[in-house]
Amino acid sequence: MHSYNISGHGRMISDRERVAAYSNALRKAVRPGCIVGEIGAGTGVFSMLACQLGARRVYAIEADPIFEVGREIVFANGFGDRITFIQDMSTRVELPERCDVIVSEIHGILPWFEMHIPSIVDARERMLASGGILIPQSENLWAAIVEAPELHSFLLDPWTRNPFGFDMRTGRQIATNSWQKARVKPEQLITEPKCFATLDYMTVTDPQLNAGVTWEVSCERKGTGFVAWFDSILCDGVQLSNSPFTPELIFGSAFFPWPEEIKLKTGDKIELALSAHLISGDYIWRWETTIFSAGNSQKPSAQFDQSTFSGTPLSLKTIHKRNGGYTPSLNDEGQIDQFILSHLDGRTSLQELAGRLVGKFPSYFESLQTALNRVADCSQKYGR
Repeated sequence: MHSYNISGHGRMISDRERVAAYSNALRKAVRPGCIVGEIGAGTGVFSMLACQLGARRVYAIEADPIFEVGREIVFANGFGDRITFIQDMSTRVELPERCDVIVSEIHGILPWFEMHIPSIVDARERMLASGGILIPQSENLWAAIVEAPELHSFLLDPWTRNPFGFDMRTGRQIATNSWQKARVKPEQLITEPKCFATLDYMTVTDPQLNAGVTWEVSCERKGTGFVAWFDSILCDGVQLSNSPFTPELIFGSAFFPWPEEIKLKTGDKIELALSAHLISGDYIWRWETTIFSAGNSQKPSAQFDQSTFSGTPLSLKTIHKRNGGYTPSLNDEGQIDQFILSHLDGRTSLQELAGRLVGKFPSYFESLQTALNRVADCSQKYGR
């Protein structure tokens, strides 16, 4: 799962547009005496605000180690008696009561990000009281073809114009199948923005995306790909957007490049098929672009099929190990972890276990402290 360092959390707090929008939404949703749940509580800012607004109890759920910082901040501000900090994934948490309001900010540049959607669906079903409020409520997702040569060059030029004159097309192939955070100006949009999806968090169940968009070009420009963004409705009358038309947020927008710049003419038709499939806690994106010259709807003038699967460096050995017919056995690292896990039995201290680990794998640990660090890492991840 994605993790922010302390400066990343600081930037989130400093994003005035984001903080103001969520604060306004909480002011509209939280009533004196209500129960609030926050998923991805981070440093506890919104949990403390909920208390200031009169919440009787707040459950602040955070899986990242920033949990400890948030808990200290909560106590330092006098809210320790009303905010219960829980360090875990929300999907593994059982609350003693249902919440009147659940606020979550586990969003990426686009909402198809790690376990964001499944976490909200789970919280809605297991944690939200009847008639309760989710923040955010819904999102509209937009895309437009863009002329952004500087972004395109930044992503792809190192693999074609390197100072050594080497053939590095393999790297370019991977870069071409990667999308990145970006910020574009409204005048860089070649086409009108079109909504390609709507997420209603009170009803959504499917974490996958399958969408199609069609544009007709209205002027001669050079297309380099498309940008996508969200318009989020946090609650009635409160919105947040990472659109090119609004003040910049920490999120930025998403730039999906084409393999090459395309000269577009008035009347050209562009068809985009966009999908995002959740696999093992992360999304595989695919964007298929077909361009037809004006007046010719039969034969494409350009066609691209790109996917982040192709943008992930994978060796043949790695692919072989992920094949369903592969029969694995534990390597040395796996045997070490298996040994440690088998001794997390509630009776053996970490110091004692580290000593046993050195005795079992003497060539892997140069000192007792090295073994203790390894044992402590496993204890932190899997112990209770």
